[in-house]
Amino acid sequence: MVVSRDWPEISVLECILGGLHVQVDVEPEVERASAKLAKSKIDALIVDCDLDGSAKFLVGIREEMNTVPLLIIGSPQRRQLSSADASFVFEKPISVEQAVRKLSAARNLILNGRLRYHRHPLDVPVHVSYGRGKRIVADLLNLSQGGMAIQTDSADSLPGAVSVAFTLPGSKVNLRTQGDVVWNRGKNAGIRFVGLPPRKTRALQLWLAQQYLTN
Repeated sequence: MVVSRDWPEISVLECILGGLHVQVDVEPEVERASAKLAKSKIDALIVDCDLDGSAKFLVGIREEMNTVPLLIIGSPQRRQLSSADASFVFEKPISVEQAVRKLSAARNLILNGRLRYHRHPLDVPVHVSYGRGKRIVADLLNLSQGGMAIQTDSADSLPGAVSVAFTLPGSKVNLRTQGDVVWNRGKNAGIRFVGLPPRKTRALQLWLAQQYLTN
């Protein structure tokens, strides 16, 4: 979302973001931008500090923007340009070279954020071990970089610490790691990975990235 009324600068941003295959939603009113942010999720926010009410707007949304890139633009004399907790800062007039470099970096941050929290649906068996030699075979429902959701009739009886083992579909990568059961709902349970080796972590990240980009 771009919060600005500076249409020449907006045109530059729209042109470059379009080339990066990023959809742009322009909002010239800070009040309406706040209302949209309260109701919908965005991948990045660009705020024009020359817009009336932008300083108060930035203070109000700063905590909410911790998980996505915040970019600010404005005249060099604006204090917000140096004080805002922004991922990237643009000074007007925005040069195409500067915008391409910074917006490309912002796009990479967006993609990394999506991949970090993306849950890929799966239907493969996962072996769960716990206690003293207890083992069950559960159905893997979805998988992320940090953990998984499983389905099993024994979900309610799973303790806090478990071991899980499964194979990534279409690959020879076997993942075996410790995990913590972080939630139980009926037959379903959520497990957070603990101590997954770096090489296996990288293999999982690459596999999830491939699935995400393919879909």
